[in-house]
Amino acid sequence: MSAVDPTPTTLGAVQAASIAWLERRGVDAPRRSVELLIQHALGLDRLHVYLQHDRPLTPSELATLRELVRRRGAHEPVAHLLGAWEFFGLELEVTASVLVPRPETEEVVARALAELPADSEARIVDLGTGSGAIAIALAVERPGVSVVAVDVSADALAVAARNVERHRVGARVRLVEGSWWEPLRGAEPFDLVVSNPPYVDPARPELCADDVRRYEPGLALWTPPGQPAAAYEAIAAGLDVMLRPGGAVVLETGIGAAAAARAVLERCAVLTDVDLLDDLARRPRILVARRRG
Repeated sequence: MSAVDPTPTTLGAVQAASIAWLERRGVDAPRRSVELLIQHALGLDRLHVYLQHDRPLTPSELATLRELVRRRGAHEPVAHLLGAWEFFGLELEVTASVLVPRPETEEVVARALAELPADSEARIVDLGTGSGAIAIALAVERPGVSVVAVDVSADALAVAARNVERHRVGARVRLVEGSWWEPLRGAEPFDLVVSNPPYVDPARPELCADDVRRYEPGLALWTPPGQPAAAYEAIAAGLDVMLRPGGAVVLETGIGAAAAARAVLERCAVLTDVDLLDDLARRPRILVARRRG
């Protein structure tokens, strides 16, 4: 079946038919999905999509849009279809090798920035950097800081490298391949540790939306079965050596993992003032702690 009814050919009619088609398939935010796909396919901003409702689409435009809507109907993430996504005011390349940056992670960045004065020259490590979203946002917002961004996935780091280049922070964001602290042995301690680690137990797949489960990298999502706090344990294990006295930790967590992750930090002998903050949706989301001394 075609993604769009073959009868409508004007922009407005195709838009309405596409929204209805996605609604029938249970796609999240069908209207916004179609708006973004139209903007991408036709090179229009949001205003001009509405100003050109009566514009006839060429056969090529219609074919391109139909294919994008078809793929969205299969629950492929909009960010993958666009090839980019906005995060903290920055456009980042996004592929199937990295998580799609989310508003909740913007809140993590905002909390990390609260630890950094405007003139900060802090050394920061971002563990499990993925697309580089957190590392790049911090480097852009605080021009004096330096960031080491670590990821075990070479494919993810390739995406992060292009994003670092796009936002011209290559002199201050260094990408390192490896698992957690392993590639940083012998490095100087950091002033701030940030991370959005895997925290979804595969025994509870319902905690992820269908498109996330099907299309985003399992390496960045899933923990070992029954161990939702495994990544937090790996991070905490290196803090005695890799976080300077008085330094801070800001980590993302989520439903099903928050309590266990907090418990890990509370058991970490070098940490104090462990707190678990809610996001804007009032869900436990941001772990904050400080190293003693």
